[in-house]
Amino acid sequence: MLIQGQKFLWKLKDIDQTIAHSIAYDFNLSFPIAQTLYARGFLNKEQISSFLFTSFQKNVADSRLFKDIDTAIDRILHAIKKKEKILIFGDYDVDGITSTALLLVALLPLDADINFYLPNRIKDGYGLSEKFVQKASQNNYKLIITVDNGISAFDAADLAQKLNIDLIITDHHRPHGNLPVATAIVNANQDSCMYPYKDFAGVGIIFKIVCLIYKELNKEISDKIYELLMLGTVADVAPLTGENRFWVQYGLCKINKQKSLAINVLAQNSKLNKNYLDSLDIGFSIAPQLNALGRLADPRQAVAFLISSDEREVNRIGRILLTMNEERKEVDRKIYQEIEYAIELKKINLEQENIIIAANSSWPAGVIGLVAGKIVQNYGKPTFLFHLNKNGILKGSCRSIPEFNIFDALQENKDILISFGGHSFAAGLSLRQDDVFVLKENLENKIAKELSPQDLQPKIEVDAELELPELNKQMLFDLQRLEPFGNQNRQPIFLVKNVTLQSKPQLLKDKHLKCLIFADGVIKPIIFFNRPDLYSILNNIGDKFFDVVCNVIKNEWNDKISIELQGLDIRV
Repeated sequence: MLIQGQKFLWKLKDIDQTIAHSIAYDFNLSFPIAQTLYARGFLNKEQISSFLFTSFQKNVADSRLFKDIDTAIDRILHAIKKKEKILIFGDYDVDGITSTALLLVALLPLDADINFYLPNRIKDGYGLSEKFVQKASQNNYKLIITVDNGISAFDAADLAQKLNIDLIITDHHRPHGNLPVATAIVNANQDSCMYPYKDFAGVGIIFKIVCLIYKELNKEISDKIYELLMLGTVADVAPLTGENRFWVQYGLCKINKQKSLAINVLAQNSKLNKNYLDSLDIGFSIAPQLNALGRLADPRQAVAFLISSDEREVNRIGRILLTMNEERKEVDRKIYQEIEYAIELKKINLEQENIIIAANSSWPAGVIGLVAGKIVQNYGKPTFLFHLNKNGILKGSCRSIPEFNIFDALQENKDILISFGGHSFAAGLSLRQDDVFVLKENLENKIAKELSPQDLQPKIEVDAELELPELNKQMLFDLQRLEPFGNQNRQPIFLVKNVTLQSKPQLLKDKHLKCLIFADGVIKPIIFFNRPDLYSILNNIGDKFFDVVCNVIKNEWNDKISIELQGLDIRV
């Protein structure tokens, strides 16, 4: 069923109430949570048990099913034994940084002669290049291991072979058809890879290699490695399904038993005064600060921050990250406002255009992906944002909707692209400024053929109906059983029908709306973030009934727990 809300189209699933009641009874769950499981396709006991009760035995497959993983492990152990110089080549995003840190933490205790390099986003660009292979050769490195990159490094791989440097590529991005020449390529997304789970971040791939190395040597993996795996997986917005779900749960348990210096500093920066950090805290408060690591002048500080035991140094870098993250938020806000202004002036005409494309030489390449995500969320259309450099090259990020696989669309246009890579929902790309018009025309034609107008509306998927008296501690506990929340296991959205306002709405900081709603004898506070457009509607609504879609939030303050609602949209 579809309902048009004030801003979003609400998608409601038809729920078989008999089966939902059976789920609630069999698993001792609150009815809204049972409805949520049904709406998400968990219909029988086996499916629900598998989701609610993760385990190593059930969720983790044999790592030796990875193509080339035995070759990779043998080559790494040989390099350690022979004291050959090993270079880790990472990436400047959180996935690349955590992958680099994880491999360092794993191999340094094994007496590996190991070093690492993180490219600079502006000077070096993405991925392993011939320049770095040449430098590695000059410094007598015998083995290069890429983490979170390398699957499209064809020229660099050819040069490594000529210079007698062995190359192990560990990556999670989809290959562009052919594969580079390498000693080993460990990537679940290779066609010939038999590993059943395909949705790891880069940090998950290198973790699987480390697991086998430590198993071979009969050594125990440190808690720091599980922490880095969890951080990289959540920050890279990898699907929190299957094996990722298990390892993120495991990592969260580890950090909540004993928080590291880095986690403590980031939590304090975010004013997270909570006993237990969850995946949403990591995704919305911790990870954005970690994204600033890739913009540090010296990328070695990024790794030091994550793994150092020097409290003074970690605190120092933490203060820098706090400042940089605040600056990044301000840049995000300005870019978003520029695009909104262009939409208002119809320079970007959403009545005629189904692809949002914008570019500016002043927009930093490192933050536009976040803005593109917000644009897609609020306008429901695939979005490309670019930094334009002085050579007339556009380098940018795109975000898409479930109905439009952006990686496949770019693959069809690879002839006009300088480079691209990514996934179905998100990708990075570069192209000549003159070619962007061809790209837009091709994508517009593809969308016109394949999508309906409804596909291109901003939508909210509602999981279940909720009555305010059902908001109790039992429901809060049951809600936590669905965690960790993130990509492909989003925070549940509930529909509350026929509420009235208990008091006049308050507008906070000119953009957030706070009020009290009443239904069935219960009053609950609700806050709508970044929805100032609702103020005049609710201010004049009087005693009329309205419906609201919202998240249920556990609020902790001074060791007291309360249940609040975070509103997303209304329908009068």
